[in-house]
Amino acid sequence: MKIGFDNEKYLTMQSEHIRERINQFDNKLYLEFGGKLFDDYHAARVLPGFAPDSKLRLLKQLSDQAEIVIVISARDIEKNKVRGDLGITYDSDVLRLMDSFGDNGLYVGSVVITQYSGQESAQLFKNRLENLGIRVYIHYNIAGYPSNIPLIVSDDGYGKNEYIETSRPLVIVTAPGPGSGKMATCLSQLYHEHKRGIHAGYAKFETFPIWNLPLKHPVNLAYEAATADLNDINMIDPFHLEAYGKTTVNYNRDVEIFPVLNTIFEKIYGKSPYKSPTDMGVNMAGNCICNDEACREASRQEIVRRYFASLNSLVQGTSSEEEAQKIEILMNQANVTVQDRKVVEKARERSEETQGPAAALELDDGRLITGKTTNLLGASAALLLNVIKELAGIDHELHVISPESIEPIQKLKVDYLKSKNPRLHTDEVLIALSASAANSSLARKALEQLPKLDGCQAHTSVMLSDVDIKTFKKLGVQLTCEAVYETDHIYH
Repeated sequence: MKIGFDNEKYLTMQSEHIRERINQFDNKLYLEFGGKLFDDYHAARVLPGFAPDSKLRLLKQLSDQAEIVIVISARDIEKNKVRGDLGITYDSDVLRLMDSFGDNGLYVGSVVITQYSGQESAQLFKNRLENLGIRVYIHYNIAGYPSNIPLIVSDDGYGKNEYIETSRPLVIVTAPGPGSGKMATCLSQLYHEHKRGIHAGYAKFETFPIWNLPLKHPVNLAYEAATADLNDINMIDPFHLEAYGKTTVNYNRDVEIFPVLNTIFEKIYGKSPYKSPTDMGVNMAGNCICNDEACREASRQEIVRRYFASLNSLVQGTSSEEEAQKIEILMNQANVTVQDRKVVEKARERSEETQGPAAALELDDGRLITGKTTNLLGASAALLLNVIKELAGIDHELHVISPESIEPIQKLKVDYLKSKNPRLHTDEVLIALSASAANSSLARKALEQLPKLDGCQAHTSVMLSDVDIKTFKKLGVQLTCEAVYETDHIYH
């Protein structure tokens, strides 16, 4: 994949811009940090060259000035809300985030439980954190939020929330996921700081949509596809256009809430520091694109991947038909079809030839490799072996794992672990390959090719198990699947 984004320029420019914003206020800035901090793979896919840990590296550059406040909604704790990408609950992710920040030398000052109205599960989580020595603050529901501004900006509104004690000029407010109450936490702090005579500031750090790219640029369309379940819509920022005569891009929720925010700022400060939602942002990503066409193509491919993901979710009953339809419209706007994803047609052709599940992968140089289902291997496991043999220059007729070593694993699965599927999954075939590498130079050579799969495209003719999906993800393979179950069983 061609590089389209200058990551080092981004880190330098972004950190400088945040420091400038801190200096605009009384050396106190509450920065609402949206998106994923440690593993922003969406940004890495649509801006090739963007490192998934760029935001973390950015924070490390600011570590001497920054402290982190993690926000979680009491409602999400009560519902046991789960992060789809990690499969863990939001309250567990708070602990994961704290460990990850600490391991990277970043200071986490406290946790805030928002939208609290006496939920027992939230109180238990608060007790658990405090027993671990973590400071916890409670923020409450405010009747009529966000429209009842006289109540919100009063001692019975923001004033009722516990004041978060912070010690550094830059306060990063982050959360396990959207809807946690990051913005409300920041605004509540502005109210409390103002009462203490401190003119603190607020800014927002969201990578997407990129404000200084065109509205229908594929990078921005890919963001709409990624948030189709939230029904986010990119739009021209009318407040910025009116104030400055410049066309910039924001999204509907920020544009809709801005008049309310502006009034809140005026109530707190006497005058709003911002004239538009775009003004509130500090994102410099658009200035660091070094190959626009590479980013356009990467984003078009991302939209197709999101389309297949939405079809899979629809079949699994976890999303609506409207979500898939919205992404289909975005595909039309980006002038891309599923045929533009080469591995799709190749996997379909192989499946038709073999009358069974099949898979295809595109290597960096454009070669297309396929895999089919056999008595020993599932299609995705067979694909992995075929790909690494191709990369290692090993004849496809040669075995890098002997069939004799696979049979005991199948016996373990079926006879002892009571699995109904004797075929090896991707993780099992890689373990078998690793074991073979101890005595086989061919197996060792094949195993050494795995890092080359990072960034490759793959498609399967059926939906895969969670195990196989996670294996491809760990290898960095960008996977899509047909929205078809491998069997006609009702329970999957």
